[in-house]
Amino acid sequence: MSIIEKFDPCLLATSSVAPLLFELFAPISLDDLNQKASMLTRLDNKYIVRKPVLKQALPSLAKHFDILEIEQKRIFHYDTCYFDDELLSCYFNHHNGRRQRIKVRTRKYSDAGLCFIEAKIKDIRGITVKKRIACDPDRHGAIDQGARDYIANLYRDFYQKDFDLTLQPQLHMSYQRITLVAKQGHERLTLDTNIRFVKNGRVSSLAEDIFIVESKSRNGNGQADALLRSLHQHPSKGCSKYCLGLCITQGVEKINNFMPALRKLGVLAGSHILESDRE
Repeated sequence: MSIIEKFDPCLLATSSVAPLLFELFAPISLDDLNQKASMLTRLDNKYIVRKPVLKQALPSLAKHFDILEIEQKRIFHYDTCYFDDELLSCYFNHHNGRRQRIKVRTRKYSDAGLCFIEAKIKDIRGITVKKRIACDPDRHGAIDQGARDYIANLYRDFYQKDFDLTLQPQLHMSYQRITLVAKQGHERLTLDTNIRFVKNGRVSSLAEDIFIVESKSRNGNGQADALLRSLHQHPSKGCSKYCLGLCITQGVEKINNFMPALRKLGVLAGSHILESDRE
């Protein structure tokens, strides 16, 4: 079996990167990843990186990182549904730079057959804390009362006040992810590509050569951050995929604080990259 044949046909847009993932990187299992660097509490940096720069970075990254492999796959399909209230309060809390903010989603790890209800919340130090509970994959895109209670209790524990938002699905998203784990130290790097947003039947996909790269480390200044800086890549402010997805699908009008990231992506609200249509 060739390297490319190991991948699902829907991943062929990453075909020029896929061979390097097998040639350069040693594998790490999901169990070993979770023991070594689950990184549910971390400082994040997000970068918008074009494919030529990523290919240039991979040989150096391979010296310091292993790659997640499950059943001979190294690129994995994720489906995510983000929840917010009718006023998009979670979006505007992020847009307006509020310290106390939360994002809620269901995420389906299609290749592993897993699904979780996940909440990302900022603690008083500005560190991202991710909490999650397992759910039935058939329930992806929906949250029941038990999940609502879990989120409300989590919010109350962090901020000592009630969570009063009535959550409903606001944005669906799919993408392919490559996960790298540092050989030494607690650090992870995720590379997301083939990113597709859907809201109210409007579908928008980012350009094939775009990767949203996220470093996760304890101090926000890991090995990957240093390497990316050496290639003149710098963190992008306002690079939340949820917030960018709402901007790109015209789900929201106020986008001022996400303009720098939208420019790096080559889009502004209402732009159509590769595909934009009604489902």
